[in-house]
Amino acid sequence: MPSPSAGPAPSGQHPTARVSVPPTGTDRPSAPRDTLAASAWFLYAAAVLVHVLALAVDNATLAGPTKLTLMPLLAVAAWLGVRHRLGGPGRVTFALLLAAVALSWLGDGAATFTPFLPTLPAMLGFFGLAHVAYIVVFWRRLAVRPLGWAVAWLPVWWIGMVLTVAPHAGGLAVAVAAYGIVLACTCAASWRGPFPAWWGGIAFLVSDSILAFRLFLPDMPHWTSPAVMLTYGVGQGLLVWAACRGLSSPGRGGE
Repeated sequence: MPSPSAGPAPSGQHPTARVSVPPTGTDRPSAPRDTLAASAWFLYAAAVLVHVLALAVDNATLAGPTKLTLMPLLAVAAWLGVRHRLGGPGRVTFALLLAAVALSWLGDGAATFTPFLPTLPAMLGFFGLAHVAYIVVFWRRLAVRPLGWAVAWLPVWWIGMVLTVAPHAGGLAVAVAAYGIVLACTCAASWRGPFPAWWGGIAFLVSDSILAFRLFLPDMPHWTSPAVMLTYGVGQGLLVWAACRGLSSPGRGGE
C-alpha cells in the first residue's frame, strides 16, 4: 500500500511500480580488480608448476630463472588483491607481509644476490628473517584464534629434526637448530591466522624438512628436489592468501 504521504503516481504508471535505478559506479567496484588479482594468482601457480616440472626433468636452464620469478609474482598477486582495501593499520600488516615475501626471494636467490656470502648461511639468515615477519603478521596482527593443542607436536618435530640432521651439519648445527625453532614458531603462528594459513605453515615446514634432509643427509632420492619446491610454493601461496583474506575482512587489517 502506498504511503499516505506519497503523491499521486505519474500518469500511466501503476501506483506500486518500482523505478529501476541504474547501477552507480560503486555497485560493483571489485569485479575488474578481482579478475586481475585472480589472474596474478593463476600466474603464480603456473610458475610454481613450471619450476617444479623443470626440477623433475633436471632442466637447470629453466629451473634457475623460474625460481626467481615465484616471490615477485606472489607479491604482485597479494598487492592486486588488497590494494583497495587497506586501512591505516592494514598498511603496516601488508608491509610486513611484503617483507616476508621479499626476504624469501632473497633466500631463494642467495647465491645470485649475495655471492660474497656463504650461500647456505645467507639463505638461513634471509629465511629466518622472513619467518620473523610471518610470525608478527599471524601472531600479532591477523590472529583470529588462540593457540591450541593442534601445535603440540611441533616441539617433537624439532627434537626429531635436530637429532637427525645436526650430526651431519657440522659447524652449521647450531644455526640449523635455531632456524628450526623459528620455523616451528611460524607454523604455530599460522594456526592463529585466518584460513588457510595453518596449512601454509605446515607445507612450509614440510618443505624445509625435506630440504634439510637433502642438504645434510646422503643419497636422498631425486624426487625430493621437486618436492621441496612444490611444498614451498604451496606453503608460501597459502600463507600470503590467508593474510590477504584477513586484510580484506571487515574490521580487520592488523589492529
